[in-house]
Amino acid sequence: MCTVPYSLLTVHAFRRDGTPTHQEMPPMMLSKTFLRLMTTAALSAVLWSCDSQEGGQAAGGARPAPEVTVITAAPQTLRITERLPGRTVAYRSAEVRPQVNGIILKRLFEEGTEVTEGQQLYQIDPATYKAALDSAKAQLAKADATVKSARAKAARYGELVKLKAVSRQDYDDVTATLAESVASVADAQATVDAAEINLAYTRVTAPISGRIGRSAVTEGALVTANQATTLATITQLDPINVDLTQSSDKLLKLRAQMANGTVQAPERVPVTLQIDNSGTPYGLTGTLQFSEVVVDETTGTVRLRATFPNPNRILLPGLFVRATVDFGSRENVFLIPQRAVVRDASGKAALWVIGDGDKAERRPVTAETTQGTNWVVTEGLKGGERIVIAGLQSMAPGAQVKAVAAPPAGQEAGQPAGGQPAPAAK
Repeated sequence: MCTVPYSLLTVHAFRRDGTPTHQEMPPMMLSKTFLRLMTTAALSAVLWSCDSQEGGQAAGGARPAPEVTVITAAPQTLRITERLPGRTVAYRSAEVRPQVNGIILKRLFEEGTEVTEGQQLYQIDPATYKAALDSAKAQLAKADATVKSARAKAARYGELVKLKAVSRQDYDDVTATLAESVASVADAQATVDAAEINLAYTRVTAPISGRIGRSAVTEGALVTANQATTLATITQLDPINVDLTQSSDKLLKLRAQMANGTVQAPERVPVTLQIDNSGTPYGLTGTLQFSEVVVDETTGTVRLRATFPNPNRILLPGLFVRATVDFGSRENVFLIPQRAVVRDASGKAALWVIGDGDKAERRPVTAETTQGTNWVVTEGLKGGERIVIAGLQSMAPGAQVKAVAAPPAGQEAGQPAGGQPAPAAK
């Protein structure tokens, strides 16, 4: 509100030369017409000044459009990777057990060293088995002699029966005796073979190549065939298997994407490892071999198996590791900083997109996985659209904003691959 000073309503007198008389003239000495004109002019000037001041304040107090930081969405080809927990498992493992009874005479290996397939590990006392073999060979020789006699006799009876010098019955008996003798030779030969096998079993050999552990027995110990206690265990460490666990839901979804061509899968799926205890990456790359056909009812996961070369024996069975599996690539996806993605009460993702006229639009998107500090957006965006990454508190549907491009440093820190700095709106 504007106040009119009283002095403006006071009328001053002047001489003919224009100088003031320095004394106020009473209003009754002025004509009523002159007084009315002067008062009206003064009030008009004062009111015009007030209106100008109030108009200037109104114009200067208009609220400016809020400023937001934006990037430009850029589609790209993304490698579909997943980090899975797992444990190392021996490629092959063999428990060494005796196959005959006897006393251990010698241990022929050094514990904890590499052995080769067929290498002798133990020597069981062979004396009884060697004697059994000799007896079997003697029985074989006896059977051979009997066969020779029976065969000669059968030949003679064959000529005599033609001359009817012997009865047909006698000839049949001789022929049967020859057949029994031949069978006895076969039986004796089988006994010899079994004795040779048992004698060979006194030499306990390595069934596979690998690293042998500690020996459970020493010289002088009595062992029995197929006993429950193992003599030693051999483990093949190169290559080595890694058993991984993956959510069955994710695996089924990934297979569906591969089937419809959304994800391009390689012929051989590469796998990299990180040793969890030290956090050091394993230097060699493995390949995914297969996945189980049964889902674990308790955890809802499926087991995958990968194989890694292990020439330096760095990986040992039972080691907990984390593996990164490269399932393939997917085209036309966006990496958007996590701070730009908002979610409603149901968990559905959305982004604030700046459209024509620098007006804000809330855009529902599909963002189910992350990569680093970014959400992987697969649906709901187009290349070139401007995405708000800072100033989200000022957003409202249809709100007028001032879009400012994200600085290069902010882009590197917030969205290294998700988009490009958007040009400032003109």
